[in-house]
Amino acid sequence: MQRFFVEPSQIDEGAHQIHITGSDVKHIVNVLRMKTGEELWISDGDKKEYHCTIEAIDAEEVCLHILYSQEPDYELPNKIYLFQGLPKADKMELIIQKAVELGACQVIPVETKRCVVRLDGKKAAKKVERWQQIAESAAKQSKRMLIPSVHPVMTFKDALAWAKELDVRLIPYELAQGMAETKALLSEIRPGQSIGIFIGSEGGFEEKEIEAAIDAGVSPITLGKRILRTETAGLAILSVLMFQLEQ
Repeated sequence: MQRFFVEPSQIDEGAHQIHITGSDVKHIVNVLRMKTGEELWISDGDKKEYHCTIEAIDAEEVCLHILYSQEPDYELPNKIYLFQGLPKADKMELIIQKAVELGACQVIPVETKRCVVRLDGKKAAKKVERWQQIAESAAKQSKRMLIPSVHPVMTFKDALAWAKELDVRLIPYELAQGMAETKALLSEIRPGQSIGIFIGSEGGFEEKEIEAAIDAGVSPITLGKRILRTETAGLAILSVLMFQLEQ
């Protein structure tokens, strides 16, 4: 069943109605070709979702009738922030899509020393807008209760500073040793703690970046004996965390 997100101001629980406006109207009418009487799910972007039927359609608005509401427990008990080194080509689109499916609450694109891709202000803004659309689409598909945000591109230095207040900060590193130590570190994560994961671009992190991360309190971990691509590494650790934290 199709899922859409609305602002609380669009929900009129007293009248049992929800009013959809903007680009979602075109998607419902022109792409999905939905008709009155058809059912869909609406999320308020927080904890509540509504099972609705389409009551009326016009060019500017789709009016829904609320059948019932509920507060499902779809979200992980931890907020996970993925700090992703800018990859080449369209890899970021795949990373964002899968990170949203696996429960990340925010993706932060990061310029590291070995990034091949360099985005200027205007180009970066367009990319982030596109990435945000992908995050929204993935959130709808995977029954997320919120739309994870894609942050504007940061430098690695700024990303370390931004992550300073997070409870747990991890940086998978190909030279890190000790799977037992990594397993022990992950097992200590408790529900409710915020988690930051730093992933390098195709060339990985420079040694000085790893040193800066350690100085900032970020813990190096290993993901095994094999070298993972940038589009695989973040998804690997997100999968482990999802399995461990899911309640």
